[in-house]
Amino acid sequence: MSSAIPPVAWSACLMLAALAPVAHGATRVATPVSPPAAPANAPERDPEALAALDRMGAALRALKQFSLTSDASTEIVLEDGQKVELDGVVTYKVRAPNQLFLELRSDRQLRQLFYDGKALSLYSPRLKYYAQVDGLTSTLGELVDDAAARYGIDMPLADMFLWGTDKAPKTAIRGALHIGGGTVDGEAIEQYAFKQDGVDWQLWVSKATALPKKLVITSLDDPALPQYRAHLRWDTRSAVPATAFQFTPPADAARIKLVPVAVVVTDAGQEN
Repeated sequence: MSSAIPPVAWSACLMLAALAPVAHGATRVATPVSPPAAPANAPERDPEALAALDRMGAALRALKQFSLTSDASTEIVLEDGQKVELDGVVTYKVRAPNQLFLELRSDRQLRQLFYDGKALSLYSPRLKYYAQVDGLTSTLGELVDDAAARYGIDMPLADMFLWGTDKAPKTAIRGALHIGGGTVDGEAIEQYAFKQDGVDWQLWVSKATALPKKLVITSLDDPALPQYRAHLRWDTRSAVPATAFQFTPPADAARIKLVPVAVVVTDAGQEN
């Protein structure tokens, strides 16, 4: 048996694996895939629903800075098929093109992620552990992809950094419906429903700002059909200071190693 990863590195993996339990299923509804040939009974693709995604993408890409708070809930399916709902609050502070702060808070955990355009830092305030990667130059869209692919970090609501770019092609959407109007938080919205391979998702979009106000994603890969729900509150007016993206380790915090997914997989294979 061999092990190229020290014990503290495994601790980092565990800390990062716990980074996004309230985010499971909350990302990658726009993952590019090659669409299959449309059958005769293919779902409807309403042009208005697809146009709403274009408007939303343009509105998101136009934001130079913002703060976002999302009340999120995730349904976890236990081995016996019972579903358990876990709630949490997701907080973002963002300055385009390359600065981000993310906090995931629930009764069971508190995790923070900082990116100042050069260094990616992850911190667990309650456990007093942190991990860092220096020498980065990624934009936010690149960071979302790199963090997921390299370190297995799936950021909640990550698609908001991809909509309006070529990384979120509408060809992945097999069905699109305009459900109708309504209100969320007293704000006029239009509701839409979409189908993709593996997921159905609903979107409530502000008529005034074209920003998403509510999101529900249903996973079709599990017979229990677990859902992720997010209620979004935007602040696009208040200035976000540069200090929001800077991480200084507390004196009593211990640094642990951030291990790439490929290293973990390779090492696991060596042990088997």
